Amino acid sequence: MKIAWPARYRQREVWAFHARDEERFCEVVEPTRLVKRCVLEGRPSQLEIQVTPEAAIVSGGEGPAVLEAARRILGLGLDPTEFESSFETDPFLGPLIRQRPGLRIAQTATAYEAITWAIMGQQVNLKFALELRRSFIQLANVRLGDLFCYPDASAAARIDWNELPRRKFSRAKAETLERVTRMVLEQHLDLSQPERLLAVKGIGPWTVNYTMLRGFARPDCSLHGDAAVKKALQQVFGRSLSGAEAEELLARYAPHRSLTAAHCWASLEKQA
Repeated sequence: MKIAWPARYRQREVWAFHARDEERFCEVVEPTRLVKRCVLEGRPSQLEIQVTPEAAIVSGGEGPAVLEAARRILGLGLDPTEFESSFETDPFLGPLIRQRPGLRIAQTATAYEAITWAIMGQQVNLKFALELRRSFIQLANVRLGDLFCYPDASAAARIDWNELPRRKFSRAKAETLERVTRMVLEQHLDLSQPERLLAVKGIGPWTVNYTMLRGFARPDCSLHGDAAVKKALQQVFGRSLSGAEAEELLARYAPHRSLTAAHCWASLEKQA
């Protein structure tokens, strides 16, 4: 299966997002190759994306689910052209855009991965969030041979949720993961609906916005509550910012706040 590259495709930050776990639990990232192991349509799957000058060559399955997962992994859900043309001359955001033209937002392979990753990342640093993620994957115990796959809700529902607090999860975070997993599995929660997510105990605005960004490539997610975004904004604008001030500054870049956040992350050379 081939996916032709869009104009000015920028690989670096997409690859960096998927390479954030150095232990390679579910991802293997090399300069011209990316492997992702996850559950798709109820089956453990391994997607391999090979980079050529003309296209991404996807192997590991056929059909719409595989194609959609590959497009998400490659960050093809949100075209940056309109965002860049709107703000390339902006005195604050413009320099960031000119440093990284064509920057895209990498997505998780599935929406369920996005919401669970967002919950695990609540109010902790990236290193600790990755430690939680590895424990979550281990406890779900979906494998291809000896290798782990990121679970879907059905696989995660078999986790002994009482084990999570023994793996450094807060009790509240473990309960939120269990609650969301059960609701998804029972089809009581549409992950694409922000207002439905916000009504779930344990999920606040940051988690909703991050899920919409990584899970659905929504263009206008305000990540003013994200510590890295706030730090980048403080550097760009040259002053300390409260949460309300960061939200106000990001509002000037609506309806393109998702890519604004992506440029803020990239300016710190970190991926969340």
